[in-house]
Amino acid sequence: MAFSTLKSGRERGFLDGQFLIAMPHMADSRFARSVVYICAHSGEGAMGFIINRAQPVKFADVLLHLEMIDQNDAIMLPTETREFPVQCGGPLEPGRGFVLHSDDYLSSGSIPVSDDICLTSTLDIVRAIFKGSGPRRATMLMGYAGWGPGQLEAEIARNDWLNCPALEDLIFEGALDGKYERTLASLGISCATLSAEAGHA
Repeated sequence: MAFSTLKSGRERGFLDGQFLIAMPHMADSRFARSVVYICAHSGEGAMGFIINRAQPVKFADVLLHLEMIDQNDAIMLPTETREFPVQCGGPLEPGRGFVLHSDDYLSSGSIPVSDDICLTSTLDIVRAIFKGSGPRRATMLMGYAGWGPGQLEAEIARNDWLNCPALEDLIFEGALDGKYERTLASLGISCATLSAEAGHA
């Protein structure tokens, strides 16, 4: 499990801050019925996080692994800290941790993704969350989703994904069951009517 600084100073791509919603015919089982929040998109590729996949790792496990607490401390963690959300962010580097969060927390390793949401992958934010001084809204993601140059554009062109502006409430909503359907519903679309012919929202 690792936390490392991401590079910033880039121009935003047209998919930055967008949701990708997997179409019903998605052939890749890793992304079936997934909602992905895109954080970086350029001619070099794209990177984002699945926001509706459960992760067996708990926040206490992360703290134990990073030696911020011991087993006795884990039992005594406040409920809010113990239940801090940890999700499966994608199939790439599943042992690497990232935190998506509101912009009321910033460190030297924080990267703005949109006007209101930042991404931090350094240990500072884990310590801040543990101490109760972290961002107002946040979720931890283990691993990420990535695409090479032109790959995501090709997948969208063949209708593997529906893309639309992201909604902050859905990014940080803790209830993962049904988030796929709720994301579609936010666009006025139901699973029953969604077909391979759908395009951009």
